[in-house]
Amino acid sequence: MSEDLAISVRGLTKIFGTRRVVDDFDMDVPRGAIYGFLGPNGSGKTTTIRMMCGLLIPDGGTGQCLGFDILREAQAIKEQVGYMTQKFSLYEDLTIRENLDFIARMFQMTDRRTKVAQALRDLGLADRAGQLAGTLSGGWKQRLALAACMLHDPQLLLLDEPTAGVDPKARRDFWDEIHRLSARGVTVLVSTHYMDEAVQCDFIAYIAYGKKLISGPAQDIPAMVGLTTWRVEGPAISALEDRLRATPGVDQVARFGAMLHVSGKDKAALARVATAERARGQHQWHEQSAGLEEAFIYLMAGATDNFIGAPAAAGE
Repeated sequence: MSEDLAISVRGLTKIFGTRRVVDDFDMDVPRGAIYGFLGPNGSGKTTTIRMMCGLLIPDGGTGQCLGFDILREAQAIKEQVGYMTQKFSLYEDLTIRENLDFIARMFQMTDRRTKVAQALRDLGLADRAGQLAGTLSGGWKQRLALAACMLHDPQLLLLDEPTAGVDPKARRDFWDEIHRLSARGVTVLVSTHYMDEAVQCDFIAYIAYGKKLISGPAQDIPAMVGLTTWRVEGPAISALEDRLRATPGVDQVARFGAMLHVSGKDKAALARVATAERARGQHQWHEQSAGLEEAFIYLMAGATDNFIGAPAAAGE
């Protein structure tokens, strides 16, 4: 494995019962990258990440993480991983400082009081060190959870739906901290189905029902999907939406507030639709670059649910 890669896996597969929750998954993750795993709930994102990092034994496949074999050296990998779960998992009847001190004891850290104090300062928790964790708001619990999983200075950070249930400012502050960690060389894997988190990532893998649909640099994903998109504004937008869904050359219509994003794979055909609709004089049509959300909706619409064996609805 190249020294530039934190993770390199091939053919990862996981089966629960008769269901392949992860099916022949390949991935390379550069060191220091923020890599987003995007997909609907139940798509296999968390299972994939756990296998890549030695936290879950795959039923098939091989790979390395941080230079260690994911099958034979899982314990060595675990010692270098910080894992922040979606559900707050620290002790609510302990203070912030007591929680961090407990984690430091678990890792048998030397000079743990100094390291706990440093973690409190780094995450802005020092003034609240004596506050019970159970009395914290969602944003402060998030900071505490991040401090706890970074306390042993891991090389790899796993974030499972990290900002669910927190306010916009807390979410922004959290991502500022993640970017600082990435700049220090920490590799970050993020499981999410939120677009505003996906745009924070350097790389993205779209996963649906156990299959990787596409992966690459975040800014390249829409072009890789190959969509052309037009933004449409004007009156009676719902009636227009219904008509466009039945119009040849239109592959996708997505509602964004009071406007539509109309997308298609055939650029010329979609341009003809836009020209014809403009001639009606009722709506404003503006061509724009397709974004991650348009790409996500398009990919999800064509994915097959591995639980019921039927095409999934867009955005499911």
